Amino acid sequence: MLLEPERRRPHSASPVGRLSRLAEQSVRCAPAACGAVATIADSGPDSRVTATHPDLAPLASVQLACGDGPIPTALDVGAPVDTEDLLTERRWPGYRALALESGVRSCVTLPFRRSGIDVTLSLYSFRPGSLDDAVGGPVSILGEETTAGLVRDRRYHAALAEVEQLETALRSRAVIDQASGIVMHVLGCDAEEAFAVLRTVSQHANRKLSELAEGVVRTKGRGLEDELAAVPRPV
Repeated sequence: MLLEPERRRPHSASPVGRLSRLAEQSVRCAPAACGAVATIADSGPDSRVTATHPDLAPLASVQLACGDGPIPTALDVGAPVDTEDLLTERRWPGYRALALESGVRSCVTLPFRRSGIDVTLSLYSFRPGSLDDAVGGPVSILGEETTAGLVRDRRYHAALAEVEQLETALRSRAVIDQASGIVMHVLGCDAEEAFAVLRTVSQHANRKLSELAEGVVRTKGRGLEDELAAVPRPV
């Protein structure tokens, strides 16, 4: 029976988890539906597909692979695409044949787009013309909330990455300052000249400035006196 959910569910906070919950809750809100498929694409080549039953996943995969079917059409037009009876449908022959083999007679696909994230929700039924009421109401609200949640998640992870970069930069700055102090002691120069020396050595050795500074601090400058002294002093 297509209403049977997959036994292994991803964590609901992950993109796949959000899609899985969207598909399952949407089926509960549409009594005529025998199952659902949710997809996501985020302005890149990667797409994710979740289905309430394994037999439905290929219906989405074939559409994404060939770029033809209700899902690509709904994304192109930016509006729901309803197929009342696949027996009389003349569009999308590859998808149509596979859907009929799975026992599906009708389907409707709703697109949701926000901040570069494209989400689709497809509902399927064994009976023709039974999904007319699925476009509005709670199903649409679930899709909008899921898409908004995916946008929030992406912004949250981007903020975390930025914080991590800032923390790394601060740690590197502290090490560079320590290394500059050691160079000042070795060469008897001021802070600005010491930093210029480190940067020049970094460029000549093709090493990151932070890595060079870590080495200077770790060895307390031992063994680097000759190398540092050989670097041309800034004028």
